[in-house]
Amino acid sequence: MKQNNILTIVIPCFNEEEVLPETVKEIGNILQNLMSDGKVSDNSKILFVNDGSKDKTWSLIEKYSHQYSYVTGLKFSRNYGHQNALLAGMSTAVDYSDMIITIDADLQDDVHAIPQMVDKRLDGYDVVYGVRNSRKTDTVFKRKTALAFYNLMGKLGVKLVPDSADYRLLSNRATRALLKFKERNLFLRGMVPLVGYKSTKVYYARKERYAGKSKYPLNKMIHFALDGITSFSIAPIHLIMYLGLITVIISIICMIYTFVEKVMGHVVSGWASIMISIWLLGGIQLISISVIGEYVGKIFSEVKHRPRFTIEFENYTKKMRAK
Repeated sequence: MKQNNILTIVIPCFNEEEVLPETVKEIGNILQNLMSDGKVSDNSKILFVNDGSKDKTWSLIEKYSHQYSYVTGLKFSRNYGHQNALLAGMSTAVDYSDMIITIDADLQDDVHAIPQMVDKRLDGYDVVYGVRNSRKTDTVFKRKTALAFYNLMGKLGVKLVPDSADYRLLSNRATRALLKFKERNLFLRGMVPLVGYKSTKVYYARKERYAGKSKYPLNKMIHFALDGITSFSIAPIHLIMYLGLITVIISIICMIYTFVEKVMGHVVSGWASIMISIWLLGGIQLISISVIGEYVGKIFSEVKHRPRFTIEFENYTKKMRAK
């Protein structure tokens, strides 16, 4: 038994009472098999992070925590969001774990890829990305928008791993390097590649959600995408500048055209051209102010240095120290 290979599987939860029993069963079996095979320490754990759930999620986590020695829980005082839940789990586990795997509770990401990730870590890789090689269970709209997002981020110069979400393994040193990033506007998919270190991929087919409803509806997906773009690129600011230059050029052309028409005596008065110009320029100005405001808002959020989350209760540390 390699006692130093302690694995912690961090699972963020938000209103997951319907799927949690199956999640504990499936991931618990995977973890027990890894321990039996001697690939990870007997002190390895599953760490559920309750992100302000309103249902029975936390009571179930407490129940399983008493029932299974390898199940632990962390409870937020309120909802802080999926990315903060992942970060809290990693922050709690990093002092005791040699490797950390993050995965969502909905079982859409194939849990049978976990042993492959561990094997890759034992081969010397610090970062192992779980990559979807099939997204047939997603809607056509979601597949198309995801592809467009990854293409856009690539053109903006942001290094992402296509079709890789927040299902990954990080070594202890990779986790510590990631935790040195202090921004409040988290986009872990873009932050992890910045860590560097030796990385590889494990491929799997995405499944349908086992139970319950998706916690990422369209509005959250859009907000998440905007966070990713504005947190890693100032290209939108450059776009505003180019848009302004194009508008000025068009305005100059219109002025020359108007002057020529005046000289030739072909003056035609009308409200259409005036109103179109007003609405066009007004729309450009509002869009520009909104984009700049998005960046100013992020600066405002960062400079306050408020805590990313508040932990109300956690028993992970207690269980780890008991060994």
